[in-house]
Amino acid sequence: MFTESQIHLAMVFLKMFLRDIQSMLFNLFFPMAFIGVFLFTGGDPDPIKVGVLDKAQNQLSRSFTSLLDQDNTFDVVEGLETDLSAQLIDGELIAIVEIPEKFDYENQLGKLNLILDASQVRQLDGIKDSIEKTLLSIERELRGNEAMFSLEIVDMKARPQRYIDFLIPGLLAFMLMNLSIAGSGFNLVEYRRRGILKRLFVTPIMPKDFIISIVLARLVIVLIQLSVVLWFALLVLDIQLTGGLVSLYGMIMLGSLVFLCFGFCFGSVAKTQEAIRPLVTSFTFPQLILSGVFFPISSLPEIIQPIAEFLPLSVIASSLRGIANDGLSLLSFDLNLLGVVVWLIVSFFLATRYFVWRDVAG
Repeated sequence: MFTESQIHLAMVFLKMFLRDIQSMLFNLFFPMAFIGVFLFTGGDPDPIKVGVLDKAQNQLSRSFTSLLDQDNTFDVVEGLETDLSAQLIDGELIAIVEIPEKFDYENQLGKLNLILDASQVRQLDGIKDSIEKTLLSIERELRGNEAMFSLEIVDMKARPQRYIDFLIPGLLAFMLMNLSIAGSGFNLVEYRRRGILKRLFVTPIMPKDFIISIVLARLVIVLIQLSVVLWFALLVLDIQLTGGLVSLYGMIMLGSLVFLCFGFCFGSVAKTQEAIRPLVTSFTFPQLILSGVFFPISSLPEIIQPIAEFLPLSVIASSLRGIANDGLSLLSFDLNLLGVVVWLIVSFFLATRYFVWRDVAG
């Protein structure tokens, strides 16, 4: 399948890549740092700290305070008016619920005061809704009425999914993009600067041997580094992987080929490291924001979504997410797989169009 010279040259390039320990550690540190930042995101939110100023001191006010305290949305603090006001001004409380002296169900005196700075409270609607829900519960209890309607959430996927399960496939896609472009694009420019390409040009090595060797060596690096992150997520973070590892690694290799081809294109166009950096940044940075690595593409403005969904990183991240979270296989034909194939064809065309052995070596 591969010639002896291709394998030998791939081993040489692999040794050169492995000598750059700092780069490898940084490439691992970056996604690990993101995992650390977002690890606890998506869990239960911290309770909203509210004060209750009970001026009525009757059975109804005590029932309201008790039910409000049972709501996990709130962390209820009772106290005097001066103490609660001072805590609200200092930012220790989000709001104060004032129960007036005339708080009486029988005389239809059930009006509460919600004291806060509305311009500073993002959860105003949520606080108001929760308090109204608590008041409704008290009213039903006093009237002896059962709720007429109830809402039960049914998960069609019948499995729990945390934010970290959503995040990991996107991070893997982002990692393989950076590693692949750096492996072909930046190294191509560096080999030209050091005269390595010029020396290879006068040897019997064919251009295809050089390209295949770079691809093989970089695929090994990509698979090693992504495996570290993936198995850390599986064993330590206990992420859900419903698809097969074979399909996942197959998509990783396809995605790596896409970005390796883009890297060859960038490395052929740019002649120096100073020239290739802004070129690569303009290609990768918008995709980091728009490709659904950290949040769903559906949360973007509607006018941007059609463009964002067809970006190279988007289709690869969505394909990895489909395998990891939805149980798809590499052979499951969908629009994401079609997008990966299209981008592979486009990137291969650009790489062969701009990678001219004589020009690149010179």
